[in-house]
Amino acid sequence: MRSAPFSASGNSFDIHEWRGSGPATLHVHHSDDEAWHVLDGELTFRYADRKESVGPGETVFVPAGVPYTYSAGEGARYLIILTPRLRALITALQADRDLAHQHEIYRRFDSELLE
Repeated sequence: MRSAPFSASGNSFDIHEWRGSGPATLHVHHSDDEAWHVLDGELTFRYADRKESVGPGETVFVPAGVPYTYSAGEGARYLIILTPRLRALITALQADRDLAHQHEIYRRFDSELLE
């Protein structure tokens, strides 16, 4: 039997075991860094000027101010390391899935959709 996905939250960062892709469009977090560590499968990151794919055991760090998005291949499982503000952004986006509200939600959390 598989154990429950890992999840921990602290004062300065959160770590969560996740599956699935990020937003489909380039976006930027103006004040928050974020990182991913692949456990299974593959993640593909798209930046303004390039793409990169990473697999099990590899880690990607995206510093604040760098536009990006990412997609998860089938069966991908990874740890996402993010700040409490980014976790709150994700929670707000999940609570309000109306596409017309997304730009305003991102702005509330010092982030921006670029496409």
